[in-house]
Amino acid sequence: MGNPLKGDPTGDPKEHRRIAGITLDEHTVVRRSPDIEHERAVAIFDLLEENHFAPSSGLVGPFHLHLAIEENRLIIEVRTVVDGGSETIVLPLAPFRGIVKDYFMVCESYYEAIRRSSLAQIEAIDMGRRSLHDEGSLLLMERLGDKAALDHDTARRLFTLICVLHLRA
Repeated sequence: MGNPLKGDPTGDPKEHRRIAGITLDEHTVVRRSPDIEHERAVAIFDLLEENHFAPSSGLVGPFHLHLAIEENRLIIEVRTVVDGGSETIVLPLAPFRGIVKDYFMVCESYYEAIRRSSLAQIEAIDMGRRSLHDEGSLLLMERLGDKAALDHDTARRLFTLICVLHLRA
């Protein structure tokens, strides 16, 4: 009888729990500021460099994720790179709404401070920004708890991308 897991059950086990590619649903994207584009690019780069992601279903990676927001839900399409096996994870976004809103406000203050404020003011705002980012990351880990295992750094980068997806016309 064959292995019931989809993906590549051979090779490096670390690769079985890794995101190898990621795309964002761009059909609702408005023009983003250079700061937001930079955040998006850095989050994707860092995420692909090092991450841990393992669906609870047993799907075997490496994975390509496609993130989208539809009807106030986060849709994470998880596809194995090796054989195309897939599943979809759906999370309601209502629990994230307050954190995302606050995060955007603090980010705007941070970007403005970089241009006009003292180092001490920038550091204070950045501390608040990191705190909200951590809060959003922990909430994402909690909400994904029975659907996928991920480490804190992976959750931070995915939270950044969720925030980017919130920018709509």
